[in-house]
Amino acid sequence: MPVDPQLRGLLELLETTPSMPELGVDGARAAMRALTVDARTPDQVIPVGSVEETVIADRPARVYRPETSGPVPTVLFLHGGGWVVGDLDTHDNAARAICRGAEAVVVSLDYRLAPEHPFPAAADDTVATAEYLAARLDEYGGDDRFGVAGDSAGGNLAAIAAQRVPAVTAQFLIYPAVDSDPAADYPSRAENAHGYFLDAPTMAWFVEQYAPGTPPVEDPHYAPLRADSLDGLAPAVVLTAEFDPLRDEGEAYAAALEKAGVPVILRRYDGLIHGFLDMGMVSTTAQAAVDDSIALFAEVLRR
Repeated sequence: MPVDPQLRGLLELLETTPSMPELGVDGARAAMRALTVDARTPDQVIPVGSVEETVIADRPARVYRPETSGPVPTVLFLHGGGWVVGDLDTHDNAARAICRGAEAVVVSLDYRLAPEHPFPAAADDTVATAEYLAARLDEYGGDDRFGVAGDSAGGNLAAIAAQRVPAVTAQFLIYPAVDSDPAADYPSRAENAHGYFLDAPTMAWFVEQYAPGTPPVEDPHYAPLRADSLDGLAPAVVLTAEFDPLRDEGEAYAAALEKAGVPVILRRYDGLIHGFLDMGMVSTTAQAAVDDSIALFAEVLRR
């Protein structure tokens, strides 16, 4: 099917603006905030029970608590942005949506970004925080249900946390970058290389910042799809978008999880593009996908 008509205007606008590689690191970070934080009106902020700024494992974090009383699950959320851009504010509404929709305490992590902190800094921060939370779930949600969630590069980090921290009981991988080998041959990387928000030059630039030189493509701490075994991992909800260069590797990871006996729900959302998690304000189709997928994650999280 064609790209969602409500997203065409956004794509046309992005075609007239400099790309992230052209903007450089500081400019790319500012552009990301302009697309998210600056474009968000007060009435579009999703209400939750409470929000608290904190520090976990020496990194800033934000804790979102639902309006629900009593024990609820805990979810570690990792924002997207190619390990280079994005922060607690750019993904504030995403964390709020999961908190409200899944009725869970969501801990959003401000992990270290590249190029100032290249691989494995982001992955190390993620695992350290997941281990910290796993030992203190009674202080957050209050029971032993512990999910990890993330979009794009955050999906990469969430998958790594699920592999490294046995206490994880559910995964929510949103168009995840799970095979960050620039030479990997996935049809979606060619089909969707240009014109759909995340493009091939930007993907290559992200990898250059995060893993300069020769990326450690066989290291599952970098590319979780390359893990020797996925046996025994937590049940997963994996999302992909039709017009996303990351589509095929996300679906390959879902297939690998299923082959290993992991319960998996895979949803490909036709007509949508990379980044749809925060595009509900301009696309009813994107918002429906967000609502649907969070409901699926809530079911898996509460099993």
